[in-house]
Amino acid sequence: MNFLRLLLLSSLLWHAAARADEAVTLLRPGETLTYRVGWGVLGHAGDLKISAQAETIDDAARLRVTTTSSSRGLVRMLYPFDGDVWTLFDPHDGRLLGASATTRSSKEKTHATITFDYEKREASYVDHLNASRSAAVPLPDGRPMDLITALIQARAWGLTPGQSRDAMVLFDDEFYALKITAEREETITTPKGPRRTLLLIPRMIGKPKGMFRRGGEVRVWVSADEDRLPLRFEVKLKVGTAYAVLTDYRPPAEAK
Repeated sequence: MNFLRLLLLSSLLWHAAARADEAVTLLRPGETLTYRVGWGVLGHAGDLKISAQAETIDDAARLRVTTTSSSRGLVRMLYPFDGDVWTLFDPHDGRLLGASATTRSSKEKTHATITFDYEKREASYVDHLNASRSAAVPLPDGRPMDLITALIQARAWGLTPGQSRDAMVLFDDEFYALKITAEREETITTPKGPRRTLLLIPRMIGKPKGMFRRGGEVRVWVSADEDRLPLRFEVKLKVGTAYAVLTDYRPPAEAK
């Protein structure tokens, strides 16, 4: 029952490729998004929080996006889970410089990092718990970014229902070719009332792999306004559908 891990990784460790000449819209320092995670009839199975902060590393400006996820309540009694992810960006050009993910459950632990060398056109993937999985991964064309940023970037794409954009994404240590399609506009119920949204669905191009091979599907409802906030995620699996609903958003000016 890895739905929390899949939701965490599918929403935060997929890295979509933007064109090298395209401006990237990153989360801004201080922004925080908090989600309530549900699964099936369990309306509050966990929590997920995403925050961005400015840093200086080796005299260079950086943007770090940190995500934490954990099960709670009855689900935590049956399935204790905690996950931590950080992604590091160059705020000047939006390039993803590195990422790290750690998950802990009663049956499994994971800890992996990836760093990008754009001159060599490769990424160094390190599995800290299973060295045999560590490898150099060739970088595809484009500029990697996490899926959250890619979906916020959709406001610059100007997609309308029926339009699509291709992307190359990274899940764990593999790149996948995806097509992100704006399916339709929908009004959904949110904790703050009805919101008009654009439904985005990433689909795999070519032979399905990973969760897509097992019939998995991801849906994301993005607010149809200038903020383009991801209001709801769904990860459909054979064992049920996990979802995350935005319950709190703190823009930079309100962040402490």
